[in-house]
Amino acid sequence: MKVLIDNGHGCDTAGKCSPDGTLREYAWTREIASRLVAKLRERGLDAERIVTEDTDVPLSTRCRRVNEVCQRLGAQNVLLVSIHVNAADGDGAWCDACGWSGWVYTQAGEQSRRLARILHEEAVQRNLQGNRAVPPGRYWTAEFYILKHTHCPAVLTENLFQDNREDVRYLLSEQGKAAIVQLHVDGILKYLGR
Repeated sequence: MKVLIDNGHGCDTAGKCSPDGTLREYAWTREIASRLVAKLRERGLDAERIVTEDTDVPLSTRCRRVNEVCQRLGAQNVLLVSIHVNAADGDGAWCDACGWSGWVYTQAGEQSRRLARILHEEAVQRNLQGNRAVPPGRYWTAEFYILKHTHCPAVLTENLFQDNREDVRYLLSEQGKAAIVQLHVDGILKYLGR
């Protein structure tokens, strides 16, 4: 199984940071993605990031990269996880929205939905579910481009909120970074039956 990790956004994407500027989504997601790939490789998995650039790589390019791997290995042998940090309003102010969520394409297959449920269970075990209502299936559905236009099972994770002070403190701490990485590692391993 090939595990592809997408780190959300790039340094040029406007507004993707905490109100005080201490957390920049592009930098944080790249650090988490790198750590995640390293941990998955330690566990014997074939894992890689699809975006190594700091600039904002277009979604169409990201999807093309994923689908080229799917074409080479077969979509059933590829898994995609896209790492992000949520924002409540995007108005540049602190808010009280908090917590972790997973997303799948509205017409996603059962494999994507199963991975999202497993990742959600890992977030709950770490008490990261937050105050956002969780849908009955324990994941959200959306028409996100990266989920809709890739051929393999895919989940997008929103790892807490960049406009919640407590979430930002946690995300920037070593404890928080390690927990988010391990949440993904454990979820992916459970999904793969390891």
